[in-house]
Amino acid sequence: MPLITRTRQLHLLNRPTGEPQESDFALATVPIPDLAHGEVLVRNTHVSVDPYMRGRMNDAPSYIAPFELNAPLEGSAVGEVIKSRHDSVPVGAVVSHFAGLREHSVISGDEVTPIDVGVVPETAYLGPLGTTGLTAYAAVTRIAPVRKGDVVFVSGAAGAVGSIAGQLARRLGASRVIGSAGGAAKVRALREDFGYDDAIDYRTEGISERLAELAPDGVDVFIDNVGGDQLEAGIDRMRQHGRIAMVGAVSQYNLIERPTGPRNLYQAATKELTLRGMLVTSHFDLMPEYLGTAIPWLADGSLRSRETVVEGIESATAALVGVLNGANLGKMLVRTA
Repeated sequence: MPLITRTRQLHLLNRPTGEPQESDFALATVPIPDLAHGEVLVRNTHVSVDPYMRGRMNDAPSYIAPFELNAPLEGSAVGEVIKSRHDSVPVGAVVSHFAGLREHSVISGDEVTPIDVGVVPETAYLGPLGTTGLTAYAAVTRIAPVRKGDVVFVSGAAGAVGSIAGQLARRLGASRVIGSAGGAAKVRALREDFGYDDAIDYRTEGISERLAELAPDGVDVFIDNVGGDQLEAGIDRMRQHGRIAMVGAVSQYNLIERPTGPRNLYQAATKELTLRGMLVTSHFDLMPEYLGTAIPWLADGSLRSRETVVEGIESATAALVGVLNGANLGKMLVRTA
């Protein structure tokens, strides 16, 4: 392999107002530094693009630090170690880490996780076997536990989290699983690929009306990745003592003005609902348990995933904008090598 001395990284130049623009980012070519003792050089093959990254573009207090300006963005990635000064991470190891959105990463060997690609592809560790899969698992087992016979509604059901959450709900005994997604292709994928009983196209159908038709007796569990109108519709249809996992609110991430809350929030009191937010970082203790069950399911095809892959780090900005506008089916990835 020829000596690599320079690499490309995606930098944040400006903090966006509303929807991020191409001008808010720059692709920088930088030298690769010499490794310090304990560090490794990873040639990234795929990097993850996720909706939560929009929040990190703001300079505001949150559960995770904002992206720094004029510095590479961070995110999950997988790749091959091509140089190592760490005793336990050899050259040739395939690893996952959190120094993505760049073609190469220099990182402490203690901060990479070797992954087994003999049974499942490496990209699975960015989607169904990564934090997105863990988010879905924690949502349906811990935050809004699915019980046998439950009717489950998932918003953003064709995304990385939603596509896994619906399948896990079925495995936990849900009697009916309903999802919302944008566009005919995604609605078809919910039924044909991910085992949803019914799907709502929020672009052409009224969420409240269709959910009332599809769940006439109400919903027991709602896994919400969208917020806004879909959260309001879900609250309307919840049964007494229903459980809502508030995973995300992608419909609101690009809003300039503070969004109005659900107009029907008082129903949470009268129906004695549980609305619980979640951060996947609080549930890493579940990862061994989840991987122990999910890897065999993924390997035998009973747990299905989809990926939307864009080519080249130069396309990462478009992928970031796209994932906020529903351009992805399943996990949004950038192939960097």
